[in-house]
Amino acid sequence: MHSFTLYSLESAVIIPMFPTDLNFVGEQAMANEETLEENQDEIVTEGEIVTDDNSPEEALEASPEAENDALSVEELTQRLATAEKKAIDNWDQLLRTKAEMENIRRRGQKDLENAHKFALDKFISEMLGVKDSLEMGIEASQQDNADIESLCEGSKMTLSMLSNVFEKFNVIELNPMGEKFNADHHQAMSMQPNKKFEPNTVMGVMQKGYLLNDRLIRPAMVIVTKASE
Repeated sequence: MHSFTLYSLESAVIIPMFPTDLNFVGEQAMANEETLEENQDEIVTEGEIVTDDNSPEEALEASPEAENDALSVEELTQRLATAEKKAIDNWDQLLRTKAEMENIRRRGQKDLENAHKFALDKFISEMLGVKDSLEMGIEASQQDNADIESLCEGSKMTLSMLSNVFEKFNVIELNPMGEKFNADHHQAMSMQPNKKFEPNTVMGVMQKGYLLNDRLIRPAMVIVTKASE
């Protein structure tokens, strides 16, 4: 058995050959050549370049995207100008607010200082009447015809004025006579046995105490009873 090798332009086909099949081989070779020529024609057709008469500048001018880009730039420029104006307005508002807050802080600090300085303003105004009454009582007692009863009555009136001032400013008097001893408000000066009172009871007040808005200003100095030995 013999074999022949047939070569085409791009490939080689090896076909086993018999002496009786020479006609078949010739026909097969011709068919391969025709197929190769058709493939080359298709390759050339697919590789053709289609030209366009329009230049790149004309295509850019006619493109709708270019028009949209131009509009976008104009719109962005307008928005930028608006944003800059708004930023300037906000900065001006910030400066005004900062200045106003600084003025409020200064006024508050000044008011606080005045509150510390003049916290007793109203109290002193009320106490001036008490002082005037005391001065009038002293002046009356120095007269040759001073009346003891009148002086005593004037002193009672002055004490009443002072009590009204204390009440007005929520100053409470502590006079715990006969009450149970309270270490928070009372200060025991001594302890004595006394059958009239139960143990640990205030049997005498040496000095009254005072509260200001429920805060102890001065404890009451008291004598406390104790159990008999």
